[in-house]
Amino acid sequence: MADAIHRLRSSIARVFLGNTSAIDRLICCLLARGHILIEDVPGVGKTVLAHALARSIDCSFSRIQLTPDLLPSDITGVSIYDRTTQAFRFNHGPIFANIVLADEINRTPPRTQTALLEAMNEASVTIDGKPHRLEPPFMVVATQNPYDFEGTYLLPENQLDRFLMRVSLGYPDAKDEARVLDLRPADHALHELKPVMTAADVVVLQTQADSVKLDSSLVEYIITLANATRRHDELQLGLSPRGSLALAQAARATASIAGRDYCIPEDILANVIAVCAHRIITRSYASSVESHDSSAAVLERIMQSIPSPA
Repeated sequence: MADAIHRLRSSIARVFLGNTSAIDRLICCLLARGHILIEDVPGVGKTVLAHALARSIDCSFSRIQLTPDLLPSDITGVSIYDRTTQAFRFNHGPIFANIVLADEINRTPPRTQTALLEAMNEASVTIDGKPHRLEPPFMVVATQNPYDFEGTYLLPENQLDRFLMRVSLGYPDAKDEARVLDLRPADHALHELKPVMTAADVVVLQTQADSVKLDSSLVEYIITLANATRRHDELQLGLSPRGSLALAQAARATASIAGRDYCIPEDILANVIAVCAHRIITRSYASSVESHDSSAAVLERIMQSIPSPA
């Protein structure tokens, strides 16, 4: 497994230069059967990162460019009457892929955003009352610009909760930016990437991550962290049981990437901010970005106040 993860990480790092922690977060979400929301200003490599993951795996990939005029059926698909067969035929939408890039998700209205909810939560979509399963592995990599950008919409809390992680890439340092200017990875190297594993390999890795042992003391630690957010004076909304489950699954995936079949406290602590900050709401905030930053600060204080298990 370690060799497979190393190949995947190296393949992505060929075109996404500098921020190795973002690559590790992306792989962690993949192994945990989760979805990831990448938020940052335009031009820092959000789309390149998603494309690099898709090209490194021999599986189906689709990109949805979310715009203000996009309809839910443009994502899920639509039934069309076929005169030759005198029956309705379902045309699959772009959601029917293993890796789905939802580009600029907050530029489309909430009604269209919610078309992704069932797919992200149940790995299926319902069209005309009939469920359609999505083939594993299934992962949504969504990108969004900061909310103070013109023409953006707030993501509903219930949709934010469907993302296992929310991360920010930040600007590259001077050395990595020079490499970007020299190599132009999005123009050349990205299109030359070859798959380093198959979709079946990913499913095997996910199954192995599921089997990682989470000791009862660590389960109690996660519950203690969650309860602390629910009682905290600065928080209006604490961590839900779904959030606790997401933190546990991210910890298992982190341990699996490290080559262990058991979790340690560091596997939990390393994921608290990325997994939990977008699931809690502070009592006073002016924008979603500020809320995320202040939520992270509250989570840092909570982690410092609760001793981790030995």
